[in-house]
Amino acid sequence: MTISALLSQYGDRYLLALVTTWKLTVLSFLGAFAIGIIITVLRVCPIKPLRAFGDFYVQIFRNIPGAALLILLVYALPYLNIVFPYNTCVLIATILIPSAFCSEHLMSGINTISPGQIEAARALGLSFFQMIRRVIIPQALRSSVLPMTNLLVATMLTTSLASQVPMRPLELTGIVSYINTRAAGGVMAFVISAVLYCASAVIIGFAGSLIDRKVRIQR
Repeated sequence: MTISALLSQYGDRYLLALVTTWKLTVLSFLGAFAIGIIITVLRVCPIKPLRAFGDFYVQIFRNIPGAALLILLVYALPYLNIVFPYNTCVLIATILIPSAFCSEHLMSGINTISPGQIEAARALGLSFFQMIRRVIIPQALRSSVLPMTNLLVATMLTTSLASQVPMRPLELTGIVSYINTRAAGGVMAFVISAVLYCASAVIIGFAGSLIDRKVRIQR
């Protein structure tokens, strides 16, 4: 089928799949961002077991393949009498993996903070959590806008894991399988999804660059 024929017949489904991909991306990124901040705080806290747990978390979810994690959630957990809906399994997988990379980006941002600022905060009598909230995390975030932008794009691409399970509504990769099981969409079905992924990534990258120029710390 040609691109025009695919769009005329499945254009509304592509639009729904695009919106679903965006929703999954936003939910996954927000969840990953929240967990990433918590894990980062654990990794720099003065309590050694908590630091070890934070590092262990990052090593596990930074190195596990997304498909393997999704298989564990969908097919292994039921043996432990833990059953989640397909949508929930996809969301968990697309949160846990990016959260590890989010923590790594934040740690890189923390490493750009001058030790003198930490010493000054201590001299002012700020507690650990006050330093985290007022000094460390705000500057780490400002220094990691571009890496976080890349993480958002990667999170969007990770949502393609949803095509591995019968999730509804379909996202941009799942809609290709849907079309090719009902018509001879061929490679053109993939091309449309690829273009939509690329367009979304370009928009995210442009927005990230604007934010970075606005909040970047001049050194």
